Amino acid sequence: MKLYRLFRSFFRAIFSFAYRWQVIGREHIPKEGPVILCANHISLWDPPLLGSGIERQVCFMAKEELFRIPVLSWFITQFGAFPVKRGAGDRAAIRSTLHILEQGKVLGIFPEGSRSKTGQIRQGQGGAAMFALKSQAEVVPVAIIGPYRLFRPITIIYGKPIDLSAYREAKTNSETVKSVTELIMAEIRSLHEQHRSSASV
Repeated sequence: MKLYRLFRSFFRAIFSFAYRWQVIGREHIPKEGPVILCANHISLWDPPLLGSGIERQVCFMAKEELFRIPVLSWFITQFGAFPVKRGAGDRAAIRSTLHILEQGKVLGIFPEGSRSKTGQIRQGQGGAAMFALKSQAEVVPVAIIGPYRLFRPITIIYGKPIDLSAYREAKTNSETVKSVTELIMAEIRSLHEQHRSSASV
């Protein structure tokens, strides 16, 4: 945890100096209990940005290829990352994710699955919704407004937790997962559109 805080302070300094970052909605993050942060994805800088904006430690999924690079593997592990096989049903990663939530920790996830080259928010994949339905985690939508350009503002907005009680009471199937995924992405888009004009000033 000490190393995590050290890395977080380092990234906060970078974002403050180089990107004039603005953080909105920190108060929406539950102070305890499991949380899933669902954000749009525009850059490799997104994971440290997502984790640096709040006080609680954030755990991340990262593609397993990154863990084959010794120095990088150590670095991202210290920042709370764990490996997942892209494009495959990685049961170990699913178990690790659910275990993290069972422990009452915070998970950061990018439902789009990969970075958007245009900056436009795309359709989400079902992973985040599945984890939400299989746990009692609070789901917090997050909008990242870029692009990352030196000395230009970058904004991150943490929204209010999404009420999923009706979906959790229903049977979990592909339709439920699809509906929850669409709801999460709609909340992210809403935050993005709401703050985009002011963020670009």
